[in-house]
Amino acid sequence: MTKPLANSVHVAAGFLTRIPVGDVSRGGRAEVDVAKAVPWFPVIGMLIGTCGGGTFYIASEFFASPVSACLALGVTLLITGAFHHDGLADIADAFGGGWTIEQRLEILEDSRLGTYGTSALAMALITEVAAVSQLDPLEGFAALVVAHTLGRGMTLAAMILAPPAGSGMGADYMTRLSPLAVTVGFFVAVLTTTILSPIFALVTIGAATVPTIAVVVLSIRKIGGINGDALGAIHVLAALATLVVTSAG
Repeated sequence: MTKPLANSVHVAAGFLTRIPVGDVSRGGRAEVDVAKAVPWFPVIGMLIGTCGGGTFYIASEFFASPVSACLALGVTLLITGAFHHDGLADIADAFGGGWTIEQRLEILEDSRLGTYGTSALAMALITEVAAVSQLDPLEGFAALVVAHTLGRGMTLAAMILAPPAGSGMGADYMTRLSPLAVTVGFFVAVLTTTILSPIFALVTIGAATVPTIAVVVLSIRKIGGINGDALGAIHVLAALATLVVTSAG
């Protein structure tokens, strides 16, 4: 007898975070439908961003901005298990070191971290700390909420617009998505951005769109479509873009 499908929000939280939610996880034993949970990704991102932003806001009362930014980043990495950063590193290794589609897909399956991946990961972490440390406590709080929400919103847009690559877990649930539900999830991310960053909303969304399109185009050229690792890279780079333009404003 099969287990009942878990609640979609429950599944989204278990898939995107390390928060203990029973059997619902990236490799959990429960029978879950990730496709139905995908539209909730921006909501879970909002909660993750709130934890990171809250850490930055509180830590700023006691520490210098760079230290507070490091603590905020550390909290979000603990919550997510660096899930998306792992995707960014894998994509950098595969696209930088693979000469054929077969080689790139093989590298994506390899859990070891190479030079390209290490460099991409280090640059992403350094850039986030540098950008957030330029903001005051309230700006930093809002920026981190927007970054984590919009970053996951951009992954939803990519899932709808780009073909899946390979036959991994990402490709499996991307083929079963409800376009309407995913579109609603994306607009939740856009609405959150508009509310928390009303003056620079269009600039912020535009900044997040640029790396999203870049990763999608590159993924189609390199491996024939997007997969879970590409989606992780999209989130990290889109979130970084929002933080960078916010710090510049």
